[in-house]
Amino acid sequence: MASTKTTTERIDTLQEKISQLENEKKRLLNLQKQADRKARTKRLIERGAILESLISGADTFTNDQIKAFLEKTIATEHARKILDGLVVQGKEAADEKSQWRVNSGTTAVAEKVAVTEQDGEQRSIPLVY
Repeated sequence: MASTKTTTERIDTLQEKISQLENEKKRLLNLQKQADRKARTKRLIERGAILESLISGADTFTNDQIKAFLEKTIATEHARKILDGLVVQGKEAADEKSQWRVNSGTTAVAEKVAVTEQDGEQRSIPLVY
């Protein structure tokens, strides 16, 4: 004869599952935070290396001197125009990424909507894989 679980036992089982799922969520969030920290550290190291490669003798300057130099450099009108252009490029790149889509069917087809520079028309570029 099959034994049926009482309501209390079912509640206990569900509570245990909830606890396990909450622990799994915490673990995954910690992994994501760790990955984000690693990516940030890598980015900071790479950008520091770029800075030192472009500024002769940068390793002899203090952090305050480097900061003052960058603040004064970025405050110029020419630098602001360059930064504004980079922001626009970043937005265009993000928009371009969002234009990718996958068509359903027997063959997986990724398609990108492209705007040609010659005539400004949109064309789909299928990529079959």
